[in-house]
Amino acid sequence: MVNRHSDQVANVVAMLPADGHVHSQFSWDAPHGDMHATCARAMALGLPALAFTEHLDLTPWTLRAHPVPPGCRGRADARGRYLGEALDVAAHLERLLRCQQAFPGLVIWSGLEISEPHWHPREVAEVVAAVSPQRVIASVHALADVHLGAADGGYVEVGDGFDQRPAVEVVRAYLAEVTAMCTSRAPFDVLGHIDYPLRYWPKGAGPVPWEELADDFRAALEAAAAAERVLEVNTRVPLPPRVLSWWHQAGGQAVVFGSDAHRPLELGRGLVEAAAMVSAHGFVPGQRPFEPWRRGPGRGGAR
Repeated sequence: MVNRHSDQVANVVAMLPADGHVHSQFSWDAPHGDMHATCARAMALGLPALAFTEHLDLTPWTLRAHPVPPGCRGRADARGRYLGEALDVAAHLERLLRCQQAFPGLVIWSGLEISEPHWHPREVAEVVAAVSPQRVIASVHALADVHLGAADGGYVEVGDGFDQRPAVEVVRAYLAEVTAMCTSRAPFDVLGHIDYPLRYWPKGAGPVPWEELADDFRAALEAAAAAERVLEVNTRVPLPPRVLSWWHQAGGQAVVFGSDAHRPLELGRGLVEAAAMVSAHGFVPGQRPFEPWRRGPGRGGAR
């Protein structure tokens, strides 16, 4: 019997998508990042292109249950709130240019992953003007600290939110913020990791209750589609196919891919399987490496 899935994966390998979400040593939480080594890894894998989307995080976190991993660069303010080290724009751009010269056969883009850009419009505008990024991802990483409250400047990383609220409410609060971000005037084209809270879903909470969360996911996806944002298929954990179906049903026109690599060996992880899934949902690749995969005519999302 012909293994159609294997054939589909083999066909996708020939058109391996660009890895559009990659971090190097210039991201404060990537102590093992290495831009040059990552580019060499891309060449070895046969990746056509990658974007170094360095972190721009401007929301300080109240550290609670989960400490910052060793090696991350940041500082705590007088109130004990942690903020990652600011991006060294000049150093990032200088190293990027050197890599572009060293790897002429690889398309290398500059980029940013901006946390909650709708909360920090002035600061975001300044950094975007300085970097002139070719790929801008917007992500939600913070939720209000229910003990302090946002009015007092208290926020926690989404993973810490599970220690403060029921698991379903954490995901709902996250998706509500994603919706607000997508409907804002924040300068970004790609919505990053819409399934981010699921990375931290507590084992004790049982299986993810998709039926309870469906309306919240759909609302965020509809907001992103209406604003003509592009959905990222982040492969750090596999995106549930139902989310891609909802994106198609919401009128979403395009997707891009990102491994969210923070070290060279993580580059390109899961891209083959993700590309096969995206293809099965009716999205087709563009002619150039960084073109988003767009929905094909007359195709419906797989269920």
